[in-house]
Amino acid sequence: MLFFIMASLIGTNSFAEKTVTDPIGRTMTIPDHPVRIISLAPSITEIIFSLEQQHRLVGATRYSNYPEAASRLPRVGSYIRLDLERILALRPDMCIAVKDGNPIVVVRRLMELGIPVYAVDPHNVTAVMETVQAIGELLDAGQTSRRLLDQMQGRIDRVQSRVASVSKKPRVFLQIGISPMVSVGPNTLADEMITLAGGRNVVEGENQYPVFSKEQILGLAPDIYIITSMAREKIFEDIRQEWQQWPQMPAVRNNRIYLINSDLTDRPSPRLLDGLECIAAAIHPDRFNVKQFNCR
Repeated sequence: MLFFIMASLIGTNSFAEKTVTDPIGRTMTIPDHPVRIISLAPSITEIIFSLEQQHRLVGATRYSNYPEAASRLPRVGSYIRLDLERILALRPDMCIAVKDGNPIVVVRRLMELGIPVYAVDPHNVTAVMETVQAIGELLDAGQTSRRLLDQMQGRIDRVQSRVASVSKKPRVFLQIGISPMVSVGPNTLADEMITLAGGRNVVEGENQYPVFSKEQILGLAPDIYIITSMAREKIFEDIRQEWQQWPQMPAVRNNRIYLINSDLTDRPSPRLLDGLECIAAAIHPDRFNVKQFNCR
């Protein structure tokens, strides 16, 4: 099966070519105007849609669910378990990958088969914006990307201006895993967003995604407790009710436990700014109207 797919690819990409260097420093030759692109992560799919270049997409990974039209794209496995034969069958001009997450063995195999794989590394908010710019330039959508980046920077600036004068930064615990209870440590996107939103992450140390017991969380005594979960409302209500047994924790005592859609805090895409605004509204409800934001 793989042989016939490979054979069918020969001669399909006879367009003019150009040489590009991706954000992680790899130089490659790609079609001058790629028209058949496969996104290898949900965040990449969202960026391509936000740049109004979705007409180029012929495939995406599982959980590429935003916007709604992305859900109708052919699937090529999950971003950590890519289906090589399915990718080849879609006859892409190129693929766009993420450095951390996509299996390097599949990426290398695709390139051996003549399919360029452009990789990005959006590990913080600045890098997310640089990724938007890079993909915009790659797809000849520079004007759209500049407009989008101006909007993103404006939203960051508005959040920071509203929290600039706070005299105290509330202590925040952000939970991303239900069982076990996983949080976010330093040098993560969510940690940076907590800081930008005028809070202080109670999780310290070298581990980016540490596991906590309930006793350890009680010891940290967070003022704000944020849960991000794909399971949404039902799981959130169960956890919130369970924490009511521990009113000694400030977040429980003051009814400061919040749910935020995990896609808004986990995916390095322009929707990260929605997540930032939601976190800011949870931390400083006196400065933000949470009803303005769709956080769940």
